[in-house]
Amino acid sequence: MIHWLQHETGGLLLLAAVGIALLLLLIVKFKLEPFIALLVIGLLTALAAGVPIGTLVGTAQDPGKSLLETGFGSILGHIAAIIGLGTMLGAMLEASGGAQVLTRALLRALGENRAPLAMGLAGLIFGVPVFFDVGIFVLAPLVYVAAKQSGKSILLYCLPLIAGLSVTHAFLPPHPGPVAAAALLKVELGWVILMGAACAIPAWYIGGVIFSSWIGKRMHVPVPEEMLEAAKVADRPEEEPRLGLVVSIIAVPLALILAGTFGSIWLPKGSVAAGIANFVGTPAIALTIAVLLAFWLLGYRRGMTRSQVAEIGSVSLRPVAMILLVVGAGAFYGAVLKATGIGTALANSLADAGLPVIFAAYVISCGLRIAQGSATAAIAATAGIIGPTIATTGFSQPELALIVAAICAGSIIASHVNDGGFWIVSRYFGLTVKDTLKTWTVLETILSVVGFAVAAVLIAII
Repeated sequence: MIHWLQHETGGLLLLAAVGIALLLLLIVKFKLEPFIALLVIGLLTALAAGVPIGTLVGTAQDPGKSLLETGFGSILGHIAAIIGLGTMLGAMLEASGGAQVLTRALLRALGENRAPLAMGLAGLIFGVPVFFDVGIFVLAPLVYVAAKQSGKSILLYCLPLIAGLSVTHAFLPPHPGPVAAAALLKVELGWVILMGAACAIPAWYIGGVIFSSWIGKRMHVPVPEEMLEAAKVADRPEEEPRLGLVVSIIAVPLALILAGTFGSIWLPKGSVAAGIANFVGTPAIALTIAVLLAFWLLGYRRGMTRSQVAEIGSVSLRPVAMILLVVGAGAFYGAVLKATGIGTALANSLADAGLPVIFAAYVISCGLRIAQGSATAAIAATAGIIGPTIATTGFSQPELALIVAAICAGSIIASHVNDGGFWIVSRYFGLTVKDTLKTWTVLETILSVVGFAVAAVLIAII
């Protein structure tokens, strides 16, 4: 035990800095999974700060009250169902051909001259229920077709699309980053949806529409010939659901969550209407309703068997396990920082320096993102670091939601070679590493900076 760390603010902050440096070293240099790295650094930080072994890992007589278990359990009990249900909803929309229906409708409505805008809107809407990489896998064939028919650079079509997918993945539930940050900072998801959208849409327009149009006219990148065959997959009208059905299913959980959040404010307390709004607006309930509707309307009624629907759901959940472990480890790390007094020391230091919490949250998230590549890991770690500081302030729900948005904005800055998304974009759209850095990396940085700027302005206003 290092006694001087227990009372000295400088010592506690030094311990936090060393812990973060070691965390990045384990992830970047030794390629350790973020889940393991966060767990190891959390344990080492607690031991160095003198947290008793029984408090840290529990005892045989009372194992359930350990910092390790309560740290994990406090977050996973809140987000596991939300992330799992959101993933299954996205999988049903993907398997049913809903993405193709939505994109073609936007292309028809906006016309060939506005095809890039249509692609961007498709990414923005379809990105709500599906993961970033899944959105690319499903919608890339439509990008190839539009770019080939126009003879223009593929950048004009792919960049708006991936901008839409990126901002929804970063800022909006039910994606794991914003859900995890909301749980760690104790923010209602309705506020996260509103403030996240307020930050995401301007960022998407400036990055995905204005920048993409500018760079697409200056860099001509042809459609990769080997990928054109994939475009045929998108041409399956006999299997596709109606547009209204697709949009409605995407909108159902968002509408219910918002109704639950604001019904508690606007409806008479204790009334039947308020109770119903609270029930259906609970995120897990709202998503359960949406998933059941998707199973029935997109699956069974369109000829899918029970086993096919079950297979879609089970396959979609396979990547969720590691996401949940990373988020849980981030929550444990945050619990350690709170228990050791590091969180309070950080809060006092920020107050003395006059540094706004929202700016500190953004900078920390940016640093973690650039260093180790994973947006989810950056969000989980940042929320864990900044959470104890938040607990000492009197921020309102809208303000907390904007801090969540700032953390999420930092988690997408400057995507480069240590980010899986960098290689997906490069591979699917035929970009060299140099071209990917000049386009995708710059785009992500614009999305991050604009998203944070909007959050900072809004928090100053409210």
